[in-house]
Amino acid sequence: MQAHATPSIADTPAPQGGVAPASAALRVADGVRYGLLGFPLAFCALPLYVLMPNLYATQWGVSLAALGAVLLAARIFDALLDPLLGRWCDHLYARSLGAVQAMGRWAALLLAVGFCALFTPAVRESDALLWWALGSLLLTYLGYSALTVAHHSWGAMLGGDAVRRSHIVAWREGMGLVGVVLAAVIPGALGLPAMLWVFVVGLALACWAWSYALRPERPAPVADTAAGPADQPLSLWHAWRVPAFVRLMAVYVPNGIASAVPATLVLFFIQDRLQADAAWQSACLALYFVSGAASLPLWMRAVRRWGLVRSWGLGMVLSVLSFAGAGLLGAGDVAWFALVCVLSGTALGSDLALPGALLAGVIGDAGHQGRGEGVYMGWWNFATKLNLALAAGLALPLLGLLGYTPGAREPHALHMLSLAYCVLPLVLKGIAFAALACLLLKREALPHARIASSTPT
Repeated sequence: MQAHATPSIADTPAPQGGVAPASAALRVADGVRYGLLGFPLAFCALPLYVLMPNLYATQWGVSLAALGAVLLAARIFDALLDPLLGRWCDHLYARSLGAVQAMGRWAALLLAVGFCALFTPAVRESDALLWWALGSLLLTYLGYSALTVAHHSWGAMLGGDAVRRSHIVAWREGMGLVGVVLAAVIPGALGLPAMLWVFVVGLALACWAWSYALRPERPAPVADTAAGPADQPLSLWHAWRVPAFVRLMAVYVPNGIASAVPATLVLFFIQDRLQADAAWQSACLALYFVSGAASLPLWMRAVRRWGLVRSWGLGMVLSVLSFAGAGLLGAGDVAWFALVCVLSGTALGSDLALPGALLAGVIGDAGHQGRGEGVYMGWWNFATKLNLALAAGLALPLLGLLGYTPGAREPHALHMLSLAYCVLPLVLKGIAFAALACLLLKREALPHARIASSTPT
């Protein structure tokens, strides 16, 4: 459903960003103002999900089993919180966009405090360190989740056709990839204090830019008696009554787990399976995310040519080929792993830009634009974080039970690490591709054609 010239839901006009019809082309300035918040959110996500488990286990001596339990508890709490935060955001959006941005500023403060505390613990004794980590994670996740749901909902409300939605998400995720690359390089090159300063400054600048971002319009009300009055936010569970959303989630969840497992284990794989030094670790991570950022324009062209669904399927195929190659690597094969990083990073671009654009289309075509983005995004983030929770909370303890510990060189332990890092994601990606082909690829599987096909060039 296209937005048109009806009164804005903003209580005051944006000083520069203003309000534009959803069908208008997205200007670079508008993309930057909206997308810049993706930078600090992604910048802190990489240390949270990749650096933090490795740091607490290898440098501060926390056992993998205990660390996995803490991460699982914190991430499940975080995931369960998202749908509630999403519905709260919808109520704030019903009041004004200014109320949402004010909430975002408070969330940013919580995020900054929790993230800095996580990487500067005041204790070092193992049990106390676990409690410190749990408290810092809960505070960090609360701020991160509230800010992410509000920001992503804003982008979904901007609406538009498949290409425009892809561009909106690509700006956000492209800025995020810049943040991820810097987060991969700065800790090793400049240390943890520099990483924390870059994050805090970037978060402050991004929140300021968001206050000048392009503002959505309120779409014309759509009759949907099952969803309640047209001027009221959706109920918490209503998204699950939309068949297109359920089908999309059936693809998104296994695909997300397939990406979460190697993200949790990548540093262990580089250190022990490839036996590479710290410089190679940072280089491989940077190469992976730079490839993802560089691939975004290619995926935008793919959307114009083949549509969102087929382009996403192509990314899954490329990811499967990449992990199949990684499973053949051993000690010293760092150069080959760099090639794997380029290919899998290119596949990452499709995972970042295309599912979110599909979700925005589902919301608009269901007639819920302007009243349900928070609920949809809350459940979407719930699935994302549940994937990450399962990856860390199950993969790490399982590796410990199978005989792998950080620094292991025994063939059996390294074989278990390779199976977890390469083969498991490959199988899950295959399941996701099969679900996409069965549920989304055929035009008749989705009632809304512009989700399944591209906009003509």
